Amino acid sequence: MRWSAFAGLLLCIAACSAGPDDDPTKAHAETGPAQRVVTFAPHLAELAYAVGVDEQLVGVSAWSDFPPPVRDLPVIGDAFTIDQEQLRLLEPDLLLVWESGMPSSTVDELRQGGYRVEVIRTRGIADVGSAMARIGELTGNQSGAAEAIARYEREIDDLRTTYADAAPITVFFQVSARPLYTVNGEHFISEVIAVCGGRNVFADLDDLAPSVTVEAVIERNPDVMLAGTGAGGDEAFGVWNRWPDLAANRYGNQMLIPGDLVGRATPRLAAAGRAVCLALDRARDNRDAQLADVLP
Repeated sequence: MRWSAFAGLLLCIAACSAGPDDDPTKAHAETGPAQRVVTFAPHLAELAYAVGVDEQLVGVSAWSDFPPPVRDLPVIGDAFTIDQEQLRLLEPDLLLVWESGMPSSTVDELRQGGYRVEVIRTRGIADVGSAMARIGELTGNQSGAAEAIARYEREIDDLRTTYADAAPITVFFQVSARPLYTVNGEHFISEVIAVCGGRNVFADLDDLAPSVTVEAVIERNPDVMLAGTGAGGDEAFGVWNRWPDLAANRYGNQMLIPGDLVGRATPRLAAAGRAVCLALDRARDNRDAQLADVLP
């Protein structure tokens, strides 16, 4: 997305109106299980389905596409632009918003409009289980949440056990090439990499999804480069062809991970973990073979 377009989206926040506080369609009690839920991020819709909120989910945000039934639900906009009329017509008694994805001013406006709003944090691997537990509690689906959490945590623990003694390998995860973005150590992608025995070369940066320079990547010289399949397709790593001495290039370690798995903090992170671990296994083999060829 161009920065000018992004700035335009930010300006839309100030223009959004949550409506009058005394609108009767918005006056919902904050007690008892929610029966009409709207999610404001694609991964929140997926989390809701994972714990059994399918019949209570009445509206979703743009780009919500998994599981397939969410594609048939009304779309109420996104974190920046909200269709207030559509939202009123849905008469939700719970709005689920993403901590890192919705401006606090928009959250405040929704609450001032009489909506019951729950902010969900999904930065790390453990947050997925916590988010499902909270959604289950809010909607009366505690048993479904408990089952989903147990299954998810078991799959993650299996990966931790399998790769506990894996040979270390340094990793650069490319969110996008132009502009060049990555993730820091607090991001769930970085945690997935660590589960597989990898070390994120930009784990020390402050921002969750920081911009970096080409020079910084070259200086940190990662053994492998990873990117989601939606980050430029076959050309995702084209920018790096000019530096054949980069370790990842010398080892042939430029690998794509299914973007629909690695892009969202949901139970599918376990599947993302398996894909990342297999990629890092291949990367280790490539590195070891290259090093063996140059040793006397």
